[in-house]
Amino acid sequence: MEISVDISMYPLAIEGYEAEISAFIERLKTEPSVKVICNELSTQLHGEYKTIMALLDEEMFSVFTNLPHSVMVLKFIGNNREGIF
Repeated sequence: MEISVDISMYPLAIEGYEAEISAFIERLKTEPSVKVICNELSTQLHGEYKTIMALLDEEMFSVFTNLPHSVMVLKFIGNNREGIF
C-alpha cells in the first residue's frame, strides 16, 4: 500500500536547529524508493507504507536524540497523493 505523509518539524531550541532540520530532510532523501518533496512549511513523503514507516522510525529517533526539545507534526494519507496535495 502506498501512502503520503506531510511532516512539519518545530525545534524548540534557539541555536543549531537549522542544521538538524536540513540533516533530517537529507537523510529522508537517501531512501531511493521514497519521493521527498519540500516546501517552506513542510516536507511530504510518498511511497510504500512499510518503507516510509521504517524510515520515519529511524530518522525521528535520530532527531529526538540530537534535538530532544522538538515537536513533529505528521499527517498520514492512506494513498499516494503525490502532485495532488
